[in-house]
Amino acid sequence: MSKTIKCLSYNIHKGFSSSNRRYLLSEIRHAIRDTDADLVFLQEVLGRHDKHENKHSHWPKESQFEFLADQVWPHYAYGKNASYNHGHHGNAILSKQAFSEWHNKDVSKWQFSQRGILHGVIAGSIYVYCVHLGLFGIERNYQYKKLLQFIERSCPSDAPLIIAGDFNDWQGKLDKKLQRQLNISDVHQDHTGKLALSFPALLPVFPMDRIYTRGFSVLHSEVLNHGHWQRLSDHCALYSELKLV
Repeated sequence: MSKTIKCLSYNIHKGFSSSNRRYLLSEIRHAIRDTDADLVFLQEVLGRHDKHENKHSHWPKESQFEFLADQVWPHYAYGKNASYNHGHHGNAILSKQAFSEWHNKDVSKWQFSQRGILHGVIAGSIYVYCVHLGLFGIERNYQYKKLLQFIERSCPSDAPLIIAGDFNDWQGKLDKKLQRQLNISDVHQDHTGKLALSFPALLPVFPMDRIYTRGFSVLHSEVLNHGHWQRLSDHCALYSELKLV
């Protein structure tokens, strides 16, 4: 993999607009393609949904992550977090380079809020984690501890590391603890001096989504909240350009 890596993190809201009235997965695919990202961290990705498939005539035959990956990202991993009678959804990582390994870690505190951390190793040396933490503080604190344990057990302390996703940490209570305990830094904070405001997409005022790294310098970081990005999901996407050090 090149020493410069383009990353995108995006909660796609299961392919629907923030109001749930429009199915926009094709538009989302075009938008993420235009970023030319090497790594794409996705949250709220449908692996299967029989009810939506029966309702929408243009529903893809394959899973959403396969549809989004298409010919651009030949390598992908999917972590099934929430399962129900008519389908399942979770996190996904799309990559232009091969995974040497990947697996999903269940960090659900309650049955009604199923969450996971998707982990992979890219090009044999870059450790990546896709995260979607819970809506409640007590839930996030539990998952924060699980995330720390998981990374400490699965990632060498000196390895290049990228953690991206929807942390639901709008008050920033976990941010400093994560940075200190894992020796990581927030990409957008490094680049601009503040956390990225990414929710809601139409008028982002809460720092819900993050990209954290170790072993990289930040060349560029931005919140994609202009033009069509405002209507594709309830979250803004985060884009960054990183350089291995």
